[in-house]
Amino acid sequence: MRIGLFGGTFDPIHFGHLRAALEVKDGFGLDRVFLIPAAIPPHKAREGVAPAVDRLHMIQLAVAGEPDLTPSDVEIRREGPSYTIDTVRHFYREYTDTAEVSLIMGLDAFLEIDTWKSFRELLSLVSVIVITRPDGRGPKADCGAEALAGFLRDRVSKEVAGSGSPLRFSGTGIRGVSLFIVTALDISSSRIRGLVHAGRSIRFLAPAAVCDCIQTKGLYS
Repeated sequence: MRIGLFGGTFDPIHFGHLRAALEVKDGFGLDRVFLIPAAIPPHKAREGVAPAVDRLHMIQLAVAGEPDLTPSDVEIRREGPSYTIDTVRHFYREYTDTAEVSLIMGLDAFLEIDTWKSFRELLSLVSVIVITRPDGRGPKADCGAEALAGFLRDRVSKEVAGSGSPLRFSGTGIRGVSLFIVTALDISSSRIRGLVHAGRSIRFLAPAAVCDCIQTKGLYS
């Protein structure tokens, strides 16, 4: 079984996240993508982030009817900060040797991975699928490839080389790092939060059920 782990704050989840998850699933032949909201994101300020249970519930609403996209509460059930290395170990224990696990993350997040807990072990355990930002911001594909190559050679191994399409980097210390271009939708969680706070509509930026949940629970207002 080939699974992808797509973690993030998802505050809230929106169509950019969902479209990216589907495109990665299809592009890499994954059987399932788990969407994993962080309980306490170590790299984000704790104030102003919606409760983890609400962010998980919005993911559940967003992927209803999509059997290949699965919410996971693994980081919410874990006490303390959310560390990706612990999540990866969990899924390897859960699926033992039958699974091939890939980690899905944005380019901007990957370029900070050397600040993460046990990042070298993480890169040796899983293949990483680095996606261009779903909201279309950040480096473009060519610049992203250069940034990714430079980062890997500077922080991981000078022997890293890239080839193929999608572009995949391999070398000492990494199981494989691929750069994948996803459809850029000009939607961001911060924009949604700002619109809600201003009393403006967020329809068609996120699934209707997510929009209704935000309104009903008074999130971000």
